[in-house]
Amino acid sequence: MKMDHIPLPRPALSLGLMALLACGSADPRTDHSPPQMDQRSDSQVHGSLDTATFGAGCFWCVEAIFSELKGVRSVTSGFSGGTVADPSYEEVCTGSTGHAEVAQIVYDPDTIGFDELLEVFWQTHDPTTLNRQGADEGTQYRSAIFYHNERQRQLAEHYKAKLDSIGAFEAPIVTEITPFKTFYPAEGYHQDYYALNGNKPYCTLVIRPKVEKFRKVFHDKLKP
Repeated sequence: MKMDHIPLPRPALSLGLMALLACGSADPRTDHSPPQMDQRSDSQVHGSLDTATFGAGCFWCVEAIFSELKGVRSVTSGFSGGTVADPSYEEVCTGSTGHAEVAQIVYDPDTIGFDELLEVFWQTHDPTTLNRQGADEGTQYRSAIFYHNERQRQLAEHYKAKLDSIGAFEAPIVTEITPFKTFYPAEGYHQDYYALNGNKPYCTLVIRPKVEKFRKVFHDKLKP
């Protein structure tokens, strides 16, 4: 995060992802039917926990948002998608390791589904700007979904295509959808950053407005 260039938070979409998709064209050339799979659980074993890995710019922002969702057990800030083993934050910031800043989300699929996580993902960052969120620029800030199984891949590609087909954003979605390989947790001071540093400038100017907008849109999905 570049503290000297505070990015302006992008407003959340006025409609939920599912509502937007319901308004989409019925033309068979542009209609992308959802994958026909068991919707009870994202896991192969009913009742077990599952993992999602998302890159959406600054991982402090992503962690702060997903930590508030019902069914999310833990969120860890870290790095995925690169070529260097166990990179430091400073190394990732150079852009030379190929990693994206990500949030590794452990969730209960009997409480919240992967499609619901995708809804939050696409509404709480700008997926149309390549390698950039606001003034945070570089490959480490790219929009990315690192899928853990075939179901996650199909759902991610389905909703990406559907959102593009109905013009949900002013520009095409550039979100990278690639298989998950390795996750490296970031240093300890990055974990729970917003919760522990809520009065710092980046938190008050960038993270807090995003969290407040997220809470308004997804109020029914928040932890009590």
